[in-house]
Amino acid sequence: MSMLEPARRRGRQYLNPVPTKVGGFSTIFKIGPKFFFGTKARSPQSPLGPFRTDAEVYSTRPHSGLRVTWMGHSTSILEIDGVRILIDPVWDERASPTTWSGPKRFFPAPLGLDEIPDIDAVLISHDHYDHLGAESVRAMASRPAFREAQWITPLGVGAILEKLGVPAEHCRELNWMDSVGVGGLQITALPTRHFSGRSLLNRFETLWASFAIVGPQHRVYYGADSGEWSGFREIGMQFGPFDLTMLEIGASDPLWADIHMGPDGAVRSFQALGGHGLLMPIHWGLFDLALHYWTQPIERIWGVAELKLWSPAPGVPTEVVKGEELRSEWWR
Repeated sequence: MSMLEPARRRGRQYLNPVPTKVGGFSTIFKIGPKFFFGTKARSPQSPLGPFRTDAEVYSTRPHSGLRVTWMGHSTSILEIDGVRILIDPVWDERASPTTWSGPKRFFPAPLGLDEIPDIDAVLISHDHYDHLGAESVRAMASRPAFREAQWITPLGVGAILEKLGVPAEHCRELNWMDSVGVGGLQITALPTRHFSGRSLLNRFETLWASFAIVGPQHRVYYGADSGEWSGFREIGMQFGPFDLTMLEIGASDPLWADIHMGPDGAVRSFQALGGHGLLMPIHWGLFDLALHYWTQPIERIWGVAELKLWSPAPGVPTEVVKGEELRSEWWR
């Protein structure tokens, strides 16, 4: 029996592909003292960067056919087989519903909003503030670079985009296992073990997803946010082998291991997906969203000798070359 099926609902709420615990008020009480009194090393102690993207690079296509500009956390510009995709856009100062409180960026965005090149598709994995920045989307919706873009989201997220100014006809909502074509690519929304909600009152009411991005020459898996689960093996078999696998390593804690895999889980999940190609760590290095030191996730995964890591510096458009590791030490 396949683990890869469309999402199901119970009432208004979508269900995870396997039983999953998501922390509530009890978790808040458990972590409260640590969170408020252990902040010192969870953020950099001196300014990072400055990081600067040379937008001129986008005037020529990547020689390898695959190039990524990582903007920090989970935001990237992915250029694959002639198609340019913006993933989980967050240019906002804070990953928060307000502009005056909440997790603040460790460094400014390396590329200005008005410098973003023409985008063919915007991929949004779920509605959390560190993956869908309201100010960012509102600004992008009116910019020429996004005039022809398809906005591809899981079910229910299109309504949020429309409120932020994205034309309804440009939004494409997918259930798990639905696909959409962009240029020569096939983009498929896949199950992931997480949750949604832009407040404590609307959790699970929109869907969350990972994505297989399959072109004529390259395959990329964007894992978005997820705990470990038994479907990764089938994803690898059905949609791989992947040239680049983007998996989260930050914002993890044993209290919420079901929904964030952390660096050790990323290693195991990469192997379950087939262990092919390169592993790109995402979901780290920009926001303080957990209790660990800000460099703990990358330091932890750095020491796994058998992995082929692909970890560029923020803001640098970087070619992905088959079999060639990249270990930028910007965070040191």
